[in-house]
Amino acid sequence: MTNPFFKNKGPFKIDILLKLAELKNFENFKNSKIYDVKDLSNSSIKDITFFHSKKYEILASKTKAAFCITTKNLKHFLPKKCNKIIVDNVLFATAKITKIFYPESINDDFDKSAKSILKTSFKKKVIFGNNVLIGKNVKIGKKCSIGHNSIVEKNVIIGDNCSIGSNVIIRNTIINNNVHILDGCVIGKKGFGFFPNKTKNYRYPQIGVVIINDNAEIGCGSTIDRGSISNTVIGKNTFLDNQVHIAHNVKIGDNCIIAGQVGFAGSSILGNHVMIGGQAGISGHLKIGSNVKIGGGSGVVKDVPNNSKVMGYPAKDLKNFIRENK
Repeated sequence: MTNPFFKNKGPFKIDILLKLAELKNFENFKNSKIYDVKDLSNSSIKDITFFHSKKYEILASKTKAAFCITTKNLKHFLPKKCNKIIVDNVLFATAKITKIFYPESINDDFDKSAKSILKTSFKKKVIFGNNVLIGKNVKIGKKCSIGHNSIVEKNVIIGDNCSIGSNVIIRNTIINNNVHILDGCVIGKKGFGFFPNKTKNYRYPQIGVVIINDNAEIGCGSTIDRGSISNTVIGKNTFLDNQVHIAHNVKIGDNCIIAGQVGFAGSSILGNHVMIGGQAGISGHLKIGSNVKIGGGSGVVKDVPNNSKVMGYPAKDLKNFIRENK
């Protein structure tokens, strides 16, 4: 599911789309219409996708996308039916395409539509503190509470029996039932995605959402960025301690426990029943299996298989770490 809140400006004819993105104009593609930009696994025959790393070759070989932005070295992994658009920098080209479809996803200015909860229908159904603001297109379930000075900006869905603490900001987020968001959290802001330039950095559009599933708890001062192309997901009954940072597209499974000051780089995926000690760092685009334990202060820079225990920097098998540090 891509962001249900940002308006898609498509469809575009492929030649027009490539021209707007200042990419090569493929004349033989001019009659094809493209309706959306999606990742490899979620694309349909009406979409354009991207393939930038051999790490995703299996997903690339199965994609149903009509067009794929990729490189000369990677194009042979794609299905024959998928039209290849060859570029030097796949992510930069994809950012340009995404901005055309979703121009509103670039900026994260404060929500001008937000107004006092006292001026909304929620004043009769929500327990709330002082100075609570609510934006447009917000849905809140039964038996919810919102603390002092918190802002539920536009485009947020909150389920039943949820508790939102004080000084919290939420946008572009879907929160399911029985979720606790503690004080000082910022959820659903754009991720740290851009391309450095000598004069002006080029921002990568963030069109995903944050999804927080049932019975999860987000500790004080934590930050969860919304997804770029896919979504950022927190699993059921997963608890985050204080000051945890979750970058865009990260997916954390069910029943995980993440201690304080842990940081996740973008697009890493965790299985179920993962435990991570305080101040550990998880690099981007990694797969952490289920039933994994990661020691505090560790630096995880490669995939970790199921049922592993690792520690150190770079993180290694726990028995090896203990043996080397006696």
